[in-house]
Amino acid sequence: MSIEKYRVNPKTFSLKDIKTNDRSERSGGRESDAEELSRLSKEIFQLQDVLHAQTRHSILMIIQGMDASGKDGTVRHVFSGSDPFGIRVVSFKVPTREELLHDFLWRSHIHAPKAGELVIFNRSHYEDVLIVKVHGLIDEAECRRRYNQIRDYERILTENGTTIIKCFLHISKEEQKIRLQERLNDPTKTWKFNLQDLKERELWKDYMEAYERALINTSTDYAPWYVVPSDSRTNRNLLISRILLTALRGLKLNYPPVPSEYKNITIKD
Repeated sequence: MSIEKYRVNPKTFSLKDIKTNDRSERSGGRESDAEELSRLSKEIFQLQDVLHAQTRHSILMIIQGMDASGKDGTVRHVFSGSDPFGIRVVSFKVPTREELLHDFLWRSHIHAPKAGELVIFNRSHYEDVLIVKVHGLIDEAECRRRYNQIRDYERILTENGTTIIKCFLHISKEEQKIRLQERLNDPTKTWKFNLQDLKERELWKDYMEAYERALINTSTDYAPWYVVPSDSRTNRNLLISRILLTALRGLKLNYPPVPSEYKNITIKD
């Protein structure tokens, strides 16, 4: 399947055109889907190892979505076969006092990947044009200013060797209800439940409008957004794996050449 149909084109994009229950990345069988995910995971691991060894490029994957959309699950499943060296996951929570004393992009920039790293942002600087906009903490003028600053920030990263992949995990309100109820019913998942999630759920329509505007205003040639249908966890994991793998292959990675002075070295007993 081509990943391009999930890429946000700011000129034509409408969130309602992407169906949350789209399962077109799946083969139709659980066993074959599991085999395909394993195959993708192995290739991701191989290329990520070269990325880490080469220390020329870096990758930043940004994962956004409503509560229970599967951000944590994506990290667990897509990167389960990867080498922990060279991979870092950053989860963005409520800003600390120190973070609030800086511009809104500061806490994102200090966690940006260095050469050879693959960094996953679980939530990100986009919270500062989403939740704060929905709750009226910034006005329209400030929101537009932040879109501009985000585009500039991401351009700086890409011009300095970072490939940016941005994925919005798109679930339906009905699917979120099922997953939140699962958290309440399962003692091993209840720790994830937060009463605030229910309050945010009441603002669903406002969030969908905020996401659509953010995606349209910040999807660029150098840092595109992909809308990932996520009612199906398997479909989500397969699609994100394919998006990441496409980016890794596009870098045409190679292990560093063997230094000439190493070629005649023989390790003695």
